[in-house]
Amino acid sequence: MDADKLKRELQGYLTDGLVIIVGSGLSVAEGIPGMSDLRDHLLAEVPSRIHGKEFLPEWQAIKARLEEGADIESALQELPPPPGLEAVIRDLTASLTLDAELKVVTEVISGKKTLRFASLLKHVLKPNTGVPVITTNYDRLLEIASECAGLGADTLFVGRNVGILNPKESSLSFCRDYRKSPKAGQIQLLFKRRVIILKPHGSLDWFMFDEEPVFCSYPLDFPRLIITPGVNKYRQGYGRPFDVHRERANREIDRAARVLIIGYGFNDNHLETHLAAQLRSGKPALVLTQTLSQMGRHLVAQSGNATAITADPQQGPGARVTRKKGEHFIPGPEIWDLGVFVKEILQ
Repeated sequence: MDADKLKRELQGYLTDGLVIIVGSGLSVAEGIPGMSDLRDHLLAEVPSRIHGKEFLPEWQAIKARLEEGADIESALQELPPPPGLEAVIRDLTASLTLDAELKVVTEVISGKKTLRFASLLKHVLKPNTGVPVITTNYDRLLEIASECAGLGADTLFVGRNVGILNPKESSLSFCRDYRKSPKAGQIQLLFKRRVIILKPHGSLDWFMFDEEPVFCSYPLDFPRLIITPGVNKYRQGYGRPFDVHRERANREIDRAARVLIIGYGFNDNHLETHLAAQLRSGKPALVLTQTLSQMGRHLVAQSGNATAITADPQQGPGARVTRKKGEHFIPGPEIWDLGVFVKEILQ
């Protein structure tokens, strides 16, 4: 396939009815620590956060698995930490991400950096109902990118500084005008173009206060509502606000006409049931990621309308195109990177 034909095909994925799924790969590309960084951070910091011998045996077992080479997800699934130790892991995860996030956002606001997602949004159709974006990331880079692109960021919470979970009111807060419909007695609401950001694993600005989830832009001294890796995340994911975001995300996946998947590893059971079923049914999907996980490769092989664009270090600069019918390498721009994809394919 020549480059021009591939370019036209890839552009065709980004038309009407699009849902975007964003994984940690995009945040890592922008400067947010990845799982290997978190692993090192936990190994260095958890011992000083454990008081006396409390949780020491449980942590020593997890530490041993990490030092053997297990990734965090696997280690915490094999050895689920007790609630107290899980709270320590959650707080350290949040602090590591917050420090890096602040550096990235400072560069963006000062004009030294443009977020890849902000560049992408300029080329995405923006329906009156909003662009659904589903992310397993805790950071707020998608919210920042949306606003830098001149769009609203609808997180289903209402409130600028302190907010509550209220999806309907959050949606209506973006209403800017109305017009009379040609049908007698009907009014059409006109909304600010916005991105609906769904975060089934939580966000750094979500807190639990008095058994109610709240949004706050300040670093409150309350438990942050983020779900850390491991088996416990599936238990926690069924409580508010995670369930509201997860259920909305699954509905958006089910009714999407096409899916763009960026830096996502296909390792979250909260989304996989719906996402895998839709891909296997033939729903068009484009995957942009540096490395395609085993699960991702398996799904592409079972999907008639999915295309994965990845790196191939053995081949050098370029992109590997993987589909059900086979794969081939295209030397040249590394269009698996979202920034390069926007420049080379969409502009």
